[in-house]
Amino acid sequence: MTTLFITHEDCRLHEMVEGHPESPGRLEAIDIALRSAPWYNQLTHFSATPISREQVAAIHSRSYVDDIWHAQPGDGLTRIDPDTSMNRHSLRAARLAAGAGIYAVQEVMNARANNAFCAVRPPGHHAESLIGMGFCLFNSIALAAEQALQTGAERVAILDFDVHHGNGTVEIFLDRPEVLVCSSFQHPFYPGRFDDVERPNICLTPLAEGTDSSEFRTAIERDWSKALQQHRPDLVLISAGFDAHREDPLAGCNLEDEDYSWVTGFIRDQALALCDGRIVSMLEGGYNLDALARSAARHVEALL
Repeated sequence: MTTLFITHEDCRLHEMVEGHPESPGRLEAIDIALRSAPWYNQLTHFSATPISREQVAAIHSRSYVDDIWHAQPGDGLTRIDPDTSMNRHSLRAARLAAGAGIYAVQEVMNARANNAFCAVRPPGHHAESLIGMGFCLFNSIALAAEQALQTGAERVAILDFDVHHGNGTVEIFLDRPEVLVCSSFQHPFYPGRFDDVERPNICLTPLAEGTDSSEFRTAIERDWSKALQQHRPDLVLISAGFDAHREDPLAGCNLEDEDYSWVTGFIRDQALALCDGRIVSMLEGGYNLDALARSAARHVEALL
């Protein structure tokens, strides 16, 4: 299989307050882990390009897009919410992150690659149509889904295994039946938004604090298999958060490295059966650098 690996050095220039867990070190850790893997040279590498203001407005309100463009500081930081700030590089980093997903969708939908992993930051799945929050400025996975729908896909599935609920993705596609959103997440937990909605295209899998490998796998197979079979997507997108790992400092689930091999293999097999294996994965959370690096490497290896 041809697996794209898409990133950009400028995504490391986005920094928030000192000691913030969503740090440039996340991409550095993933890069080191992948470069040391024996299969690294089998990946097809590409450097992301930024999307335009108009493209961002495909899923975010124009007023919000304007606010973010105007919020970029010349020096120092601008607060977006209590956990999320911008420095002078943040806008470009967010545009690059979204651009990676859009390019990956184009390549996969046009059969120039089987699948793709986008190692980019800031993450995106908490950004709603009108607000940014939870370390997220633009909802990159939602922009990737919109790109797919505008260029030939009739149905798209977004699978989110980050430990935090993908509230932004759910909010954006709440009444868009052509997009299935499946989100597994620790509950009750941050952000506490859109985690109890009932729609045919929204599949929520709340996980109790302390959820282990067996419980996670059982829940994913129970909920996501049925939802995917009913939806039959033309493309599968993954919000790949690795913060349900037992070593992660920001949550309380107990997944192991091997669970990320397993869940990626599960998604890969579903995609092979439903849409010729077309997958685009985008990095979301994961804040213990060692666990993040190991888990992301397992994820990419399973795609490859």
